[in-house]
Amino acid sequence: MKQLIIGITGASGTIYGIDLLKKLSQITEVETHLIMSSWAKKNLELETDLTMADVKKLANHVYSANDQGAKIASGSFLSDGMVIVPASMKTVASVAYGLADNLIARAADVTIKEQRKLVIVPRETPLSVIHLENLTRLAKLGAQIIPPIPAFYHHPQTIQDLIDHQTMKVLDAFNISNDISSRWEGD
Repeated sequence: MKQLIIGITGASGTIYGIDLLKKLSQITEVETHLIMSSWAKKNLELETDLTMADVKKLANHVYSANDQGAKIASGSFLSDGMVIVPASMKTVASVAYGLADNLIARAADVTIKEQRKLVIVPRETPLSVIHLENLTRLAKLGAQIIPPIPAFYHHPQTIQDLIDHQTMKVLDAFNISNDISSRWEGD
């Protein structure tokens, strides 16, 4: 069974993390470990009609962002990787410089040090040079950066179509088989 850590931070786009959790909750071979920052919880309230109780039902395990003693804060927890979706620029900076100031950043730090898969879905625009340098630093450390930039070759008709395509890209990064969005078939 795959074990994935999912961090949802305070950047706009909480729905990307929620959609990933929804899709993963349907895959019995994947166990999810969720951490939501306080601002992610606020954005959940601002951007969706969901409650924290709704979100907790989608994850196998839920941790407080302040719980530095959680099992996912240790390299001895054998995860298959971590995704931070959406990733605020504060979290990107914290992870890029190893601050480990909360459980999301600590779990990402452990993911990097253990050379496991780390996927960052940054949600900010425009990006400053500081943001780009922090993202570049993470890419050089082995993180995969998958910004939610929509594709249109699959003729999306709804916002959910765009979200599905982004979720497909994240699942692909972890080699999780899926057919939730159309793929490029050539011209």
